[in-house]
Amino acid sequence: MSTAGPAAADDDSELERLRAEVRDLRARARVYPLISQAQGMLQERYALPDGESAFALMQRASQRYNVKLRTLAGFLVTAPCPDRRERLWFPSRVRRPEPALTFTSAPRSGSGSRGAVLKAVLSHALAVTGADMGNVQLTGRARGGLRIEEHTGHPPPSSSTSSPTSATTEPPARGPPATSPRSPCGTWRATRCFSEPARQAILAAGSRAWHSVPLTTASGLCVGMVSAHLDRPVQGLTTAQAKALDTVGGQAGRWLAWHDHTVVLDALEHLHALGRAGRGSSFRRS
Repeated sequence: MSTAGPAAADDDSELERLRAEVRDLRARARVYPLISQAQGMLQERYALPDGESAFALMQRASQRYNVKLRTLAGFLVTAPCPDRRERLWFPSRVRRPEPALTFTSAPRSGSGSRGAVLKAVLSHALAVTGADMGNVQLTGRARGGLRIEEHTGHPPPSSSTSSPTSATTEPPARGPPATSPRSPCGTWRATRCFSEPARQAILAAGSRAWHSVPLTTASGLCVGMVSAHLDRPVQGLTTAQAKALDTVGGQAGRWLAWHDHTVVLDALEHLHALGRAGRGSSFRRS
């Protein structure tokens, strides 16, 4: 009896495990400098005795409002420094109501809903295009570029700019897509932005065409994109499909902007309150 089959399967399994470890290490290496920068800023701002206390502050705010640590750190290092005379970090902030989303019935109000919205964005885009592969990428506040936040059908991504599913490393900040909304090849003319390894990985995953839709705010600012990958060439989208995807892109972009200016800033305000109250004290992770 031949054992080549089981042996080959074991080799493939081990190779995938090693690849997953490499992806995880690379992801940590990219996030670590941002977290370290945020720790240093907090340690100095609140006279904390060590970096561990600074990390604990971020962790508490992250868990309280269910905001990813790297997202919180990205806002922390780019937001203006709070005025020491003010109790609040953003005293003049205007709170706006949560925008409506017509493409999902998932509960959204309060914290903990960002992931559900991104899943719904991807699910709806795939349903409209008839695709079974795709991803949602959001712009990085501190490092720029795009980072994959939700995906399906592709190998697990390791990052935004080096991932096989990245369409571009830096989308236009404002204005209309670079191609027609019905373009079968993606709204960003992304082919020229792929590295050869990324192109080969996309082809190996079975993708032969894709359509990308910008997630835009009310002012036209692009905060990300949702991409649907198909396993066959396509002629284009119908008017109804294009309209449905435009609706998703606009609604999702406005909702994400609201989340950033409401939930994420609430988390920063909570962190600031903890830091002011415990100035000079030690904090430990929960």
